[in-house]
Amino acid sequence: MALDPTKHADWEIAEDAEKNMKTVYELAEKLGLEKEELLPHGHYVAKLDYRKILERLKDKPDGKYVDVTAITPTPLGEGKSTCAMGLVQGLGKRNKSVVGAIRQPSGGPTMNIKGSAAGGGLAQCVPLTPFSLGLTGDINAIMNAHNLGMVALTSRMQHEANYTDEQLAKRNLRRLDIHPKKVEFGWIIDFCAQALRNITIGIGGKMDGFTMESRFAIAVSSEIMAILSVARDLKDMRERIGKIVVAYDRQDRPITTSDLDVAGAMTAWMVEALNPNLLQTIEGQPVIVHAGPFANIAIGQSSVIADRVALKIADYNVTESGFGADIGFEKFWNLKCRYSGLKPHCAVVVATIRALKCHGGAPIPVPGKPMPEEYKKENVGWVEEGCKNLIRHIETVKKAGINPVVCINAFYTDSDEEIKAVRRMGEAAGARVALSRHWEHGGDGALEFADAVVDACQEENDFKFLYDLDTPLGKRIDLIAREVYGADGVSYTPEAQEKLKRMEADPEMKEMGTCMVKTHLSLSHDPRLKGVPKGWTLPIRDILTYKGAGFVVPVAGAISLMPGTASDPAYRRIDVDVETGKVKGVF
Repeated sequence: MALDPTKHADWEIAEDAEKNMKTVYELAEKLGLEKEELLPHGHYVAKLDYRKILERLKDKPDGKYVDVTAITPTPLGEGKSTCAMGLVQGLGKRNKSVVGAIRQPSGGPTMNIKGSAAGGGLAQCVPLTPFSLGLTGDINAIMNAHNLGMVALTSRMQHEANYTDEQLAKRNLRRLDIHPKKVEFGWIIDFCAQALRNITIGIGGKMDGFTMESRFAIAVSSEIMAILSVARDLKDMRERIGKIVVAYDRQDRPITTSDLDVAGAMTAWMVEALNPNLLQTIEGQPVIVHAGPFANIAIGQSSVIADRVALKIADYNVTESGFGADIGFEKFWNLKCRYSGLKPHCAVVVATIRALKCHGGAPIPVPGKPMPEEYKKENVGWVEEGCKNLIRHIETVKKAGINPVVCINAFYTDSDEEIKAVRRMGEAAGARVALSRHWEHGGDGALEFADAVVDACQEENDFKFLYDLDTPLGKRIDLIAREVYGADGVSYTPEAQEKLKRMEADPEMKEMGTCMVKTHLSLSHDPRLKGVPKGWTLPIRDILTYKGAGFVVPVAGAISLMPGTASDPAYRRIDVDVETGKVKGVF
């Protein structure tokens, strides 16, 4: 019998469930995989040779494609990963052939406040410790590939500063004339290290590098991670990595990794990382884990490759997009599906009574501090007011032509009247609404949820993008701001306005997707504005270019690519049993 989640921590539940895990060989047999398509990393984790699988099953029809998104979350998150795992387990209980496809967690939040995003309670991905602490090395490969690009850039700047053109030519180098104030790249590390946000490098003599200001970002914000998410195969990845802009020269021309002759070596670090990872839920359904989070600036999705594989080996693929539907689902809709060519059958909008109360007027909860007492008491009025936020996200899903299902991710403290209010208002907005208690009861608690998704997947939909690629960039930004966020319009800083004009005149930019950057804590750019803010304008302060990933990145508000570690981080409670080697406390 599974442990009671009201009495045991997630890591304890995971550790107990891992006693009965299926081996990767059993999972592979269940999925109909052939021996050479499975690349084991021990008994309970494996990589999948996506090339062999997709080639063998190229004529097999795809399964049903389900995305899990959410309402605007509180700072605590609303359990999308838990719901995704719960849905996979619920579909498994209904004897459906199902695979989950989720993102690999970052070491930053795992060792900080948020945790590893493996799910929670009786709806988790296991084995938890490998999942949370590096898995098969994909993020490490990203760090090596990215930092190699920075090594190539900084060493080239040093050599150009110390050698004449003739001396460079003898070394088979041409002068790139890199502008030290126009370096786009920085270094990455997979922790929340605020002390590294702004640094100075090259201090010492001329043999110690080129002296300049630099910075670190968290690993999962790297453009390499974004490329891993959208690449269709190794050839596509190699081409994309070669297009990464690392700096500009003194004539404002882009300097790419190809100019530095490092794109091939960077790709070499990523060859094995292209193969997605195979794990399982605590009830033994297969889960593919690939690519990483950080939906603020990247797409924050599991990879296109993972979804393509899952849709060939199972009848249902349950994937997840980061944050609320205004960010994660919008990028799933207009970026990921455009790159993959895949059309979803259903989108789940996760809602909690906790988040609805927050949008309805309750005090905003603070990570690491006790939940305000107001959340422990019934308040149907707050829930009804908060449902305006839910309805906005339902409308976003419907604009994509996709069938919405609202999952009420139930906490055992929720009241019947509060749940009835959400069901009534969600159904009135045109969504199926299902109550799910997967956190407390696993797959058995997700049967209503699973049935609603199955029903939604049987219906025809009319999937369509919000904009065509020939839509000018300014019009795209305005469409997203008005149609998804609910803004009255868009404003630009002079710098952003100048970049917009230049990009709209560049034919290459017309083929690139638009990857918006804003806070996940509000439909607006201001995290303090809850519910459905009215009478506001989206301020675009900058527009970045990720040519390798194929993104133009408008930035609204202040977004840090290097989060900070809080005063009471998770690592204070993580330790190792020195007798058994088991890790304790990861959640």
